[in-house]
Amino acid sequence: MDDLREIEAVLEAVLFAAGDSVPLEKLSEIIGQDKKTTAGILSGMELKYKNSNRGIMLRQLGSNYQLCTKPEYEEYIAYLGTGRKKQGLSQAAYEVLAIIAYHQPVTKAYVEQVRGVNSDNVIATLLEKNLICEIGRQEGPGRPKLYGTTEEFLRVFGFSSLNDLPKLSMNEIQVVMNDVPVD
Repeated sequence: MDDLREIEAVLEAVLFAAGDSVPLEKLSEIIGQDKKTTAGILSGMELKYKNSNRGIMLRQLGSNYQLCTKPEYEEYIAYLGTGRKKQGLSQAAYEVLAIIAYHQPVTKAYVEQVRGVNSDNVIATLLEKNLICEIGRQEGPGRPKLYGTTEEFLRVFGFSSLNDLPKLSMNEIQVVMNDVPVD
């Protein structure tokens, strides 16, 4: 496959049919190109969608890609009655999510140390909403679970990767950390 338009059409068809995100590695395999070339083609497609008057966009979610509707058309999609439900998070959930996002991987004990309160229910809610997941176990006594954010977290908050998280000043970090020493 050498024609750029044909490659873009194949990628568009595959991403549309997949519905969910597809890893760059799989897309490269499908079109018979290396990952760097495929990423470049996808980047060009992302710009084309962004600069065109269309209802869809191409989103990068870490090393995965997905076709999505543009947020400005959400009210029209709601008429279908099939749109994604809003995540509806409490202030406590945002706090826990921020701690996990900025300091992952973290244990529940670490989250509770930072917040100063039990976080069982909040963590359970974030797991249920697929915004965080267990990403392993910490070495040591009891081998506590380690938590990190998910691809759904990136999607919901509009990030391509964790590098897109807003940068925090030292004062903001101390507020988020509740005066817990930063490692």
